[in-house]
Parts: sequence; structure tokens; C-alpha cells
Amino acid sequence: MKLSIVANATPKATPLAADIPLEEAVRLAAEVGFDGVELAIGDPKGLDPTSVKRLLGAHGLEVPALGTGAAYAEGLSLSHPEAARREGAVSRLKAHVDLAAELGAYVIVGLIRGRAKDGLGPERATECVVAGMREVARYAAGRGVKLLLEPLNRFETDLLNTVGDALAMAEAAGDNVGLLVDTFHMNIEEPSITGSLREAARRIWHVHVADSNRWAPGCGHLDFREIVGTLRDSGYQGYLSAEILHKPEARAAYARTREHLAPLLIS
Repeated sequence: MKLSIVANATPKATPLAADIPLEEAVRLAAEVGFDGVELAIGDPKGLDPTSVKRLLGAHGLEVPALGTGAAYAEGLSLSHPEAARREGAVSRLKAHVDLAAELGAYVIVGLIRGRAKDGLGPERATECVVAGMREVARYAAGRGVKLLLEPLNRFETDLLNTVGDALAMAEAAGDNVGLLVDTFHMNIEEPSITGSLREAARRIWHVHVADSNRWAPGCGHLDFREIVGTLRDSGYQGYLSAEILHKPEARAAYARTREHLAPLLIS
């Protein structure tokens, strides 16, 4: 397994990344000893893939995945009541796929799927998410890119809260759709974090790590030795990517994440 941390590739794409320029985030990640930097992005058309690759390459870092959640704040989602907004979400995801093809990254489908309570209701919203996911998955397959469907807790969306729900949809959406599981969300929704990891192991392609309070691992009550051990025993070899509140400040959060997790990867 490898370690990465989420960084804002476009300003303020997510509050779960340090509010610093990408260049500074990449430099800090390299100094602390991460293997990669996951990029949170608003509109990917505003990024130059060549420049991003040059920046990451200069520090010996990979890009494991691209975040898409900022699109929801722009009024785009796969389950929006307006068809034009749903089509906009599909187009935005395809733009992420284009960038991911250049960077060798996964594309995350998190809050961009939307919320049933936005107007369509659970059944119709789910139908629209499945349809949108399938269209994007077909496009991504042609570019050699895989999608990651992320279950989110009930306080953030009313669609696909559990690993089991997301697993069923991922399997229905396409062979190139897997799961991104997040320890923070799992702590809220799963009866057993490790049990859910084992049950969905065949489709878990990426993992977000944050402690129970959304701070860096080691700052709450989650047992990351057990979590990492379960992932290892299940054959997981991908990234543990920190999506955290940067408390008390960025460098301390970066350092705390690596200090807590790195020894678990070799034990």
C-alpha cells in the first residue's frame, strides 16, 4: 500500500484539503514522505495536464485519483431535477476522465451524484444516477480510465450511504466502476468497518482515511492498525489517501497522517 493526501488543484475545491496553492501542497507532501497527491478539482478544463505532470514528477509523486465533488456546489449532479444539470454533470465527469487519462488516475464519483431530496425522490434519483454512471463508465472505458463510486454518510447525501449500496450500484454501472471507501463515512454508516471491507474487497480500488473526527489518523478513536491489517489481508495494494481537516494546520496534519500510518504499512 501507498500513502497520498488530498490537495486542491483548483482553489477551494474541497475544504478537506489544505487551503494552500497546489505547488505548496505538492512540495509539502514530498517533504513529509507521501507517495502521491490526490487532486480535488472544480473544472478540469482549467488545468494543463502537462504542467500538473511536470509538477508532480519533479517531486516523484503520483496522482492516484481526481475528486469531483466541487461540481455539486455549482448545481451539477447526476440526480438533479433539471435534465440540463444532469447532462452538465455527465459532461463534467467526462472532462475529469480526459484529465485522468493523461495523469493515470481514477475518477471519483462522490457528491456529484446528488441527493434524492433535491427533488426527484429516491427511486427516480437512483435511476438517473445509474444512467449517468453507465454513460460516463462507457466513455471512461474507451479512455482506459476507471471510476470510483464513494458511499457517503447520511448527513451529506440520502443516496448510497453504505458500502453495500454502493457496491451494488458499482456492479450495475460497469466493469470499470469500483469503490472508494472512506473510514470517516464508514464509522457513521457501517455496523463493522472491517466487516464491510472484507465483504466488498473484490471491488475496493481506493481508500480515503480520516479519523472519527475528520482529523488526521491518530487524532480520534478509529483503530487504523485493524483497518490496515484487514485491507492487507484482503489483498488491497492501492492507496490510503488522507481526506482530512487540516487541524491544527497543514504541516502538522500532513506529518501526523504519515507518522501514524506509515509504520502500519510495514508491520
